Amino acid sequence: MKSRSEVRGLRSAARWLAALFFVAASSAYAQRPPVGPGVRQFVRSDAAVIALTNARVIDGTGAPAREGQTLVIRDGRIAALGATGSVQVPAGAETIDLTGKSLLPGLVMLHEHLYYPTGPGMYGQLGLSFLRLYLAGGVTTMRTGGNLNGYVDFNLKRGIDSGVVAGPAMDATAPYLNGGPFPLRQVRILKGPDDARKMVAYWADEGATSFKAYMQITRAELGAAIEEAHKRGLKVTGHLCSVTFAEAAKLGIDNLEHGFIVASDFAPNKQADVCPSSRGFDALDPAGSVARELIRELVARKVAITSTLTVFETSVPGRPVPPGLEVLTPQLREQFERQHGAIARQTDTLRGAGLKKEMAMELAFSRAGGLLVAGTDPTGYGGVLPGYSNQRELELLVEAGFSPLEAIAIGTLNGAKYLGRDAQIGTIAVGKQADLMVVAGNPAAQIADVRNVEIVFRLGVAYDPKKLIESVKGSVGLY
Repeated sequence: MKSRSEVRGLRSAARWLAALFFVAASSAYAQRPPVGPGVRQFVRSDAAVIALTNARVIDGTGAPAREGQTLVIRDGRIAALGATGSVQVPAGAETIDLTGKSLLPGLVMLHEHLYYPTGPGMYGQLGLSFLRLYLAGGVTTMRTGGNLNGYVDFNLKRGIDSGVVAGPAMDATAPYLNGGPFPLRQVRILKGPDDARKMVAYWADEGATSFKAYMQITRAELGAAIEEAHKRGLKVTGHLCSVTFAEAAKLGIDNLEHGFIVASDFAPNKQADVCPSSRGFDALDPAGSVARELIRELVARKVAITSTLTVFETSVPGRPVPPGLEVLTPQLREQFERQHGAIARQTDTLRGAGLKKEMAMELAFSRAGGLLVAGTDPTGYGGVLPGYSNQRELELLVEAGFSPLEAIAIGTLNGAKYLGRDAQIGTIAVGKQADLMVVAGNPAAQIADVRNVEIVFRLGVAYDPKKLIESVKGSVGLY
């Protein structure tokens, strides 16, 4: 039996270790940046202490919503959370009554871009307007799933981190890693595995925190890129074609984009390192052994899949017109509406069947234990707009068979897990960053309510979505 002095010594050591752990854990959180003059116009409040009372809390874990909750934000982090009446509102706190409203984690979306199709074979850089729209839609952390403009993404990321640009925290992806010829003039062509290593090393040194392989990369180039990125503690994702999903998984890729609809694993007579003209998805049985085996392989190797149902929906006849078109310049809006109208008049049913099949595959992958994350991919022929499409992605996941609570978790917690930041973001819990969104209604019961975003908090600063949207309305396509 230990003496009292020994017990006191052990307790003292335990307290010292706990304090040391708290300091270390606190330092891992992003620091709350100052609110610069260019950002101030969009801020509703940057009070040091804010109390959100009488809220419905949907915490992002998939757990049922909790009614009548009070959450206290202090210096950019969640300081207290519990039933209203049990949580003391600090003296001098700014209080916001959220009766009838829901409080969710900020969205963590992993296939976003800061460019948009503005002409044949060209994409325009729209960083400032897109970042405001992402934030207005509830996105508080995003990964750019591909970069066509070199340093712009990195400089905007630095601007966000320093408080001079309004936008989500950004995981900035380097320019594409692509092999053979490609029609986009903005994409550089690799010269082989050594060149792939050099490209990864160069852009990592310049500030890239993620890499994306593209459709014509070879297995040797992809393997070299993955090896170099992993040496630096960075991850690689891919929109692949010449390399199959199974081949990429064996090479150690971390993430695969767009779900299974782009996979070349199902192509008949697939040639090594060649992107086939037909990928065989139309003939695939989602419940068959080929599909099940690929899912098993990806889950076993811990490869995440990014769902981007929004970009595929725009090419399916009979689907709704995407929300948010009013933010585009008149020319870009007319360009999209003309193409969307032509698609709506088509009688082709294959695209609709393909979208449903992709939904079934994503549901099966998740049910098998795979990490399904979400993104939007604002490319195609247009109409996939930041913020609006992030909300729409959650609606499409529910259409795919996920519950609203599961869809919210995919768009929040799962993205945070992939980025390795789930101790900081992705769910609502005491000690985490105050990255939150306030919506009117109850998305846990009706997922469409996720469109009703009234306030977005990033690191405890409250942004006004209406002001963010109004600042770019009718001009998206110019900056």
